[in-house]
Amino acid sequence: MPTRKARTTWTGGLQDGVGRVELVSSGVATFDVSFPKRAAEEADGTTSPEELIAAAHAACYAMALSNGVATAGGTPESLVVEVEVRLGPDPAGGFRIPDIAIRVRGKVSGLDEAGFVEAANVAKLNCPVSKALTGTTITLDAALG
Repeated sequence: MPTRKARTTWTGGLQDGVGRVELVSSGVATFDVSFPKRAAEEADGTTSPEELIAAAHAACYAMALSNGVATAGGTPESLVVEVEVRLGPDPAGGFRIPDIAIRVRGKVSGLDEAGFVEAANVAKLNCPVSKALTGTTITLDAALG
């Protein structure tokens, strides 16, 4: 199985430093990162580890659900997956990701609402990124429409 690689270069301290995250394996993008913007409500043109995790989780979950719908006897026509990853304080000190919320709306044929929701829950358990994030509460809001 393949291995993927990303690289970050960072200069400065935590509060005054800046970094660049490069998607090395694909070469498709490089993103700016900074801790003050990571901890702020507005990203202001920079990304964060949480946003990158959200992107990875959304893509992985969409693939897992597409397979899950087909395995359940349906045909996936379209899936819109939104993932929110929240940064919060860690009671032990510092920060942590306390929870992740997945919201999916699907258009499928061959499955009713209950069948789709069941496939969505199975996908949440089987998505490799969900498995990697074990220990973080992951909620799911799944519906057709």
